[in-house]
Amino acid sequence: MLLEVHPFNPQIRLINQITDILKNDGVVIYGTDTTYSFGCCIHSKKAMKRIYQIKKIDKKQPLTFICNDTKQFQQYTKGISTPIFRKIKSIVPGPYTFIFEASKKVPKIMLSPRSTIGVRMPDAPTATMLVEAMAEPILSSSLPDNSDGLHDPYQIHEAYEKLVDCVVDSGDLYITRSAILDFSVSPAEIIRAGDADLDWIND
Repeated sequence: MLLEVHPFNPQIRLINQITDILKNDGVVIYGTDTTYSFGCCIHSKKAMKRIYQIKKIDKKQPLTFICNDTKQFQQYTKGISTPIFRKIKSIVPGPYTFIFEASKKVPKIMLSPRSTIGVRMPDAPTATMLVEAMAEPILSSSLPDNSDGLHDPYQIHEAYEKLVDCVVDSGDLYITRSAILDFSVSPAEIIRAGDADLDWIND
């Protein structure tokens, strides 16, 4: 199924339709501010397993929580110092993934071997409205780099329509890479610089 959602003013009716899919162990493909990604409910072991199978990756590879505000960062992680939290709050939404130790609120099936979790707040209305409608983060993993037509929802639909329950068409995306910053270690590590501005780290 291909749903055309307005990229800046997503239709509530369609957001609710996608939410229903997610709440029933569904897997969707939707756009963030950097790329199209797989998404599912954070409590659905069945959906998470499907994403690992589709991407052909090891289940130990961590996935990311998409959040719609920094309060959710605090709810699902621990160890965010006040200075770091203030810096993060000043730059999101944007193309950043932050890794912290997971809080007890994170379902055990979602934990990495290190008990860490990645959190993101993309500058993408469809993604953040889905999180708001779910009343909790959604699990996310970007499409494989070798996917054909990674930026084009119609080509994505052709490639994945039999593997996922819905492809959310938010228009063509200019594909970029998010920065991945690991704050679960000290000093913090830049896992991937991506295409984001990281000058603030040294402020």
